[in-house]
Amino acid sequence: MSKSPLVSTEWLSSKLEDPGVRIIEVSSAKSDEVYAAGHIPGAQWWYWKDLCWHETDREFVTPAELAERLGRRGISSDATLIIYGDPVQFGTYPFWALTMAGHADIRLLDGSRKKWLAEKRPMTTDVPAFEPVAYEAGKSDSSMRIGRDNVLANLGNASRLLLDLRSPEEYSGERVMHYGEFDHGAERNGRIPGARHLYYAELLNDDDTFKSRNELESIFAGAGATNDADQEIACYCRLSHRASLAWFCLTYLLDKQNVVVYDGSWTEWGSIVGFPVEP
Repeated sequence: MSKSPLVSTEWLSSKLEDPGVRIIEVSSAKSDEVYAAGHIPGAQWWYWKDLCWHETDREFVTPAELAERLGRRGISSDATLIIYGDPVQFGTYPFWALTMAGHADIRLLDGSRKKWLAEKRPMTTDVPAFEPVAYEAGKSDSSMRIGRDNVLANLGNASRLLLDLRSPEEYSGERVMHYGEFDHGAERNGRIPGARHLYYAELLNDDDTFKSRNELESIFAGAGATNDADQEIACYCRLSHRASLAWFCLTYLLDKQNVVVYDGSWTEWGSIVGFPVEP
C-alpha cells in the first residue's frame, strides 16, 4: 500500500476543527456510559453491531445501508472517517467492515482511546450533532472475507497460513472465551485443524499502538508468515475482532496482498455439526 491509513494522536489533534473529518468511537458495550463520561471532541458513538451489521441478520452492512446510517449522522461519502475502538480491536473491525461496504477514506487512530488519554489530550462530554447529508453509496468488496466452506475446503492447503488470533487458553481448548466470568461462545473447545497460534496482543505496545514494522514482521514470521507472494493468510478468532486487527497489520503495515478474515470464526466453527476440531 502506498499510504497507510493509520494516523497518530498528534495528527488527529491537528484535525479536530477540520470540517472534512468525522470521528467515530466504536464500543464493545451496548451502553455509551464510557463515551458519555468523556470522548475525543467531535467523536460520535456507535455500538459495533449497530454500525457494522445488518439490523436483524448475521450479515455485514451493505453500501446502501451504510449510506443511510452515515448520511443520517452527517457523514458524507467523501468525508475522511477516523475510527477508534474501545477496546482497540473494535476499531479494526469496523475499519474492515466499512472497507467492505465501500467508504473511500477511512483512517484508524493508532493507540485508540488509551494513548489519547495517556497523553492528556482534550476530552469532552459534548455530543456532536451534525445535519444529515447526502451520501453516495460506494461499491461492495468482499475479497477480504471468507466463509466456513472456504476454510473447510482449504484445510491442509500448503499455500494458506491459517492464523488463530485468540488467547493461549482459547487456542489450547481450555476456554472458548478469552475473558470474563462466563465461558461461552461456541459448543466445542479447540481450534481449526492446522491453525497456527498468534495472540493478537503481541502485535500491540502497552499503549495500544501497533508495534514497529520490523517487530511485526518478526512476530508474523514466527507464526509461519513468509515472503512468498503466493502465500495466503487467513485469520480468525472468536468473533473476528482480533482477527481484523491482524488483517489490518498484514494488509496496511506489512503490505501483504493475500490476507482474509474468516468472519464466522470460532463462534461458528465450534458449533457446526460435522466440522473437524483439533483439541
